[in-house]
Amino acid sequence: MTTLLSLFPENRRFDLTALGRLCIDLNANEINRPMEQTMTFTKYVGGSPANIAIGMSRLGRRVAFIGKLADDQMGRFIRSYLRNNGIDDSAVSTDRTGAVTGLAFTEIKSPTDCSILMYRDHVADLMLGPADVDELLIADSRVLLISGTALAASPSREAVFVALEYARAHGTPVAFDIDYRPYTWRSPEETAVYGHLVAEKSDILIGTREEFDSLERFERNADRSDRYTAAKWFERGAKLVVIKHGKEGSIAYTKDGLEHRAPSYPANVIKTFGAGDAYASSFLHGLMSGWDVAWSMSFGGAAASIVISSHSCSDAMPTAAAVEDYIRRCERGEITAG
Repeated sequence: MTTLLSLFPENRRFDLTALGRLCIDLNANEINRPMEQTMTFTKYVGGSPANIAIGMSRLGRRVAFIGKLADDQMGRFIRSYLRNNGIDDSAVSTDRTGAVTGLAFTEIKSPTDCSILMYRDHVADLMLGPADVDELLIADSRVLLISGTALAASPSREAVFVALEYARAHGTPVAFDIDYRPYTWRSPEETAVYGHLVAEKSDILIGTREEFDSLERFERNADRSDRYTAAKWFERGAKLVVIKHGKEGSIAYTKDGLEHRAPSYPANVIKTFGAGDAYASSFLHGLMSGWDVAWSMSFGGAAASIVISSHSCSDAMPTAAAVEDYIRRCERGEITAG
């Protein structure tokens, strides 16, 4: 049995502090049709690190957030939501330059054909600067979660590297959720360079095969080998590399040379987005609970299936009891849809 409990320091105030994107998801109410024909949307808090933080809090973890909100109604909505979900927002500052809240309109044409229309010009979350990063908060956290979208522009990019230095100085492990969104970057080369710099300073790397490809643009990995990817990052200090393959499940590699696999769980799929955030929160919860890597992956997979069976992402993040019940129902054959 392979566990990574020793990676996470004990006796700290917070289990997880997340840094990065806080935005609004506007999910289509009229599903199974293109956005051109969609007339109404439901508002939710969104952003990958926000969803992961919310997921961890729902699982009973002590969670904080480092970010920046717009000085508008949407920013106030997000702050209230964080507080109502038990997330410490003392390091979430308010932008005073006129930046706006990022918006993500979702199109649900079918359970497998979904897309996102993002509005990311002059958004508040990318205005997070180095001076906004709370060193003491990072020092008092068992893990720091970095989301790749925070690297897409300055000054948020510099804030990430300051946070990484604080984490290293205080022995706080770093989990890097690659969270590659092509439309937030100026070029694939820029993505590869900055993503690479963060990945080599991280302990846990989580991403899809395509997201790891975005970091390996200058690598000789033509056959997209997962083992090549894992070995590369272990050479640079990683302790765990998790590569997700959608319905085919996920593979985790540990530095001891072992490969851990977990299948995906069936789901009555409504939409495809949100799965990765639910997976990451429940997987990290499992690792921090001392569970072995494979069971932590299974727990994450079940949480992902719950979220893609729901209309929302943040609101659908499950409790531990809900995940356990879902797994039991799958085992009894009560949930069989693929």
